[in-house]
Amino acid sequence: MKATAEVATRAAIARRDSVARRKGVRTAAFRWLVLVVLILVWETVTRVLGSAFFPPPSMIVVRMYTMWFSGPPSTLFLTDPAIEHILPSLGRMAAGFAGGALAGVVLGLAVGLSARAYDYLDGVLQFLRAIPPPALITVFLVVFGFGLKAQLAFIMFSIVWPVLLNTADGARSVEPLHLQTCQVFRLTRAERLRRVILPSTLPKMFAGLRLAVSLSLIVMVFSELLPGTTDGIGFQLTFAKSQSDLTAMWAGIVLLGVLGYLLNELFLVVERRVLGWHHAAQQLTE
Repeated sequence: MKATAEVATRAAIARRDSVARRKGVRTAAFRWLVLVVLILVWETVTRVLGSAFFPPPSMIVVRMYTMWFSGPPSTLFLTDPAIEHILPSLGRMAAGFAGGALAGVVLGLAVGLSARAYDYLDGVLQFLRAIPPPALITVFLVVFGFGLKAQLAFIMFSIVWPVLLNTADGARSVEPLHLQTCQVFRLTRAERLRRVILPSTLPKMFAGLRLAVSLSLIVMVFSELLPGTTDGIGFQLTFAKSQSDLTAMWAGIVLLGVLGYLLNELFLVVERRVLGWHHAAQQLTE
């Protein structure tokens, strides 16, 4: 009887996985179809209108290739402008994201694990979160001066809030029964944090981190529009606009969209690996 039940359970799981795979393939195919249709419409409309302000996507792709991806194999086909502008932008974004995410996680755990600290600081944190980072750009320039320090500080300040607030909310949502069980087994504070608090906080923490990834790309571009910047994708956008090179400007815009998509997909892969247990538990309860 037990063996029969196990076989039936395995069969049900296999059927569910098969349905999920077919659904995933159909969804991916539909997404690509929509993308292709939109590109074809864009190409047709822009060629019919013949506006210099809106070049067709075929011209934009050719310009992207010649500007950034027609280099020698020794540089992974990256051209000198790609090395001089794209790589520094990615470096700024990565450094700003790492610093802001680390600060957000640490401060979020500290605030979320203390009910008194949360009550005292929640209003202040919500106030600071609501301030648009560009409104403080003068403050960053006065404090850090022109250059890399101001850019990194601007990126970190911009992305710290979704990570901090989501982490704090996740830490506050730990089941009281789990914490009481830790006390019964006399777990140390470090053991409680590693075995109970962090696993319970991770889903909301990753929600904040995912938002921070997209936000870091946006504010990275804005930081490269500041005085004193001499490289980066944002700098190239400004230079192309000043030279009325609209195809190059659109190439930069499309590149940012592609980078945003790839970064989001990469983060989802990491999230699925780290939170595999969480997604599996959700499927079992559905």
